Amino acid sequence: MPSPTEKRRTFRNLHQSGCFVIPNPWDVGSARYLQHLGFKALATTSLGYAFSAGYADNAVPRDVMLAHIAELTRACDLPLNADFEGGYADDPDGVAESVTLCVATGVAGLSIEDSTGDKANPLYPFDLALARIKAARAAIDKSGADVFLTARTEGFIRGRPDMDETIRRLRAFADAGADCLYAPGIRTREEIEKVVNAVAPKPVNVLVGWPSDLSVQDIAKLGARRISVGGALARAAWGGFIRAVRQLSDGGCFNGFADAAPAAELNALFREDRAKWPAA
Repeated sequence: MPSPTEKRRTFRNLHQSGCFVIPNPWDVGSARYLQHLGFKALATTSLGYAFSAGYADNAVPRDVMLAHIAELTRACDLPLNADFEGGYADDPDGVAESVTLCVATGVAGLSIEDSTGDKANPLYPFDLALARIKAARAAIDKSGADVFLTARTEGFIRGRPDMDETIRRLRAFADAGADCLYAPGIRTREEIEKVVNAVAPKPVNVLVGWPSDLSVQDIAKLGARRISVGGALARAAWGGFIRAVRQLSDGGCFNGFADAAPAAELNALFREDRAKWPAA
């Protein structure tokens, strides 16, 4: 198992050139399976984990989320980026405290967003949003750990799809020390290219959590360095579960099991894989 320092170095190097996919597991099993497939890094999904633990998205308590992040960090050889939502605080000091706790889990990276959770005012005011990113940067620097900071602006998925404001915020976050910039919800070639060019040479993460005409190669050609899928893998798993169980409950039919993964295949993978885990 690589050390946290080695994972952090690997993660930072992944952003130097090219483009990589960073899929989002929601538990240890899905994380280990993604590692088995050869991905270079992973990222948590706050939504995916919330549903698996019986919470609504953005309702998982900080200590519960930190325990989940720490568990995935220990379970994987790969660098892990934490979807750390809004830092579990409104004020910059609270964000700094939360970030310090997240760094201690051994993550290679973490993201902080500017969403408030308030539908009437979905984004923090510009100055406060910027102060929160500065606080996250300062907390990481104070820790002495080379954790990669991603700053997110959420306008495109919170009913405020303003490209000028999105770029304004991303540029300010970059100047405040963010290592990577992220505007979930941009979908078109034009939107992606505009964001990439606006914050260059800082790397950009692009979210693809829906069917898209764009391929990984297409997004790479637009200049993105990282592609994540958010809660899409978890929702895909839930989709299969819901379809199967509805057939069972509504009509007494077992046909929903037709696409189930073979138990023998998963048993073989996890039996071999578990032997490689570090001692608790």
